[in-house]
Amino acid sequence: MADLGYGLSRVAVVGGGWSGLAAAVTLAERGVPVTVFEASRSLGGRARRVSVDGVDLDNGQHILIGAYRETLRLMRLVGADPDRLLLRLPLELRYADGFHLRAPQVPYPINLVVALLRAKGLSFAEVMNALHFMVSLRARRFRIEPDRSVARLLDDHKQSGVLRTHVWEPLCVSALNTPVDSASAQVFANVLRDSLTGGRVASDLLIARTDLGRLFPEPAADYVKARGGAIELGVPVRRVAHAPGGFRLNDAQPFSRVVIACGPHQAGPLLVQLPELADALARIGAFSYEPIVTCYLQYPESVTLPAPMLGFNGGIVQWVFDRGRLGGPKGLLAAVISASGAHEDLPKEALVSRIETELKAALGSLPTAYWSQVIAEKRATFSCRPALARPDGATVVPGLWLAGDYVAGDYPGTLESAVRSGIAAAALL
Repeated sequence: MADLGYGLSRVAVVGGGWSGLAAAVTLAERGVPVTVFEASRSLGGRARRVSVDGVDLDNGQHILIGAYRETLRLMRLVGADPDRLLLRLPLELRYADGFHLRAPQVPYPINLVVALLRAKGLSFAEVMNALHFMVSLRARRFRIEPDRSVARLLDDHKQSGVLRTHVWEPLCVSALNTPVDSASAQVFANVLRDSLTGGRVASDLLIARTDLGRLFPEPAADYVKARGGAIELGVPVRRVAHAPGGFRLNDAQPFSRVVIACGPHQAGPLLVQLPELADALARIGAFSYEPIVTCYLQYPESVTLPAPMLGFNGGIVQWVFDRGRLGGPKGLLAAVISASGAHEDLPKEALVSRIETELKAALGSLPTAYWSQVIAEKRATFSCRPALARPDGATVVPGLWLAGDYVAGDYPGTLESAVRSGIAAAALL
């Protein structure tokens, strides 16, 4: 590659989330010193550790799956052993109302057939409908043309009843963080393709035993610094401008290459300064966003769930994680509400009360929580709608790339999508 003036030793990554750190690690692995600029005082972006009164919490309960091969590879590269830091479970959907589906670690389609036939709460007709649905998707190579909503896709294939409310719809909301009535059927099909049919362990659930900071961001930063790179915390980049041989950040530091790896709503103000990026800016400007709300409830140490992750149906709570079974304080439960909904209109106190009421109704008698903490990421992900035009990582400006879970790709706004985009941007360098 031709040198633009400052050399590849002057590469900047704007954003210390998972995509930015994936780009930085990939560059550091190849011997390219890189500087990461992060506006906040902590790494991880929208998947980070949050400390509250001395207790380390996360801003969301992010579940990985076995198909996240690039995330798992980078974790190993930076010394964050997935086998130690992640609890690996075969795909298992266990609900408080008694529904239970568990997939064995065998190749597709045996895993799906066995899981459905053994599932508690599914009728034989629903099992056959589900198998027919997957056979139909596979026959068309998981292409949905034209793209439509997940609700429409499920209607078209007669997916109803318990199968729909306890399997397909929860999988959609968990993966795409978008309500089924407005979620992209094509992206959902991509997720089903790579998780359910992608290999013996591709559908495994990987639940963090530690906080998100220690899972990847902090080991990644150490890896970068050990190879001559720099991590600049608390340094927001407010301006990216052309300069002789490359770019100048904040009217001060020159770099020959730049990867903009912050969230789309944060990248917009930077892109508007470069007129050539009008198309990418327009695509980002058309995005809408979906929230993720996590409510932590600290109960007495004796309180525990029958599984590390338990599903709920019929209320606003979707999943509850027993953090005491995942290396956290005993009795600490994390209730998760993904995507937009009526819960957004509730004041904090009313939301906590509603969640506690739903837990008590489903689990039986529960004592009053000692304390609660609500963490709401209002722009947790972009709204993954049908035929959404997402910007490419490679821009028309030589030497400048975009990275993030929102750039064009097969996946929705997930950690794997973010990591893959960062790796791709670094590889283009």
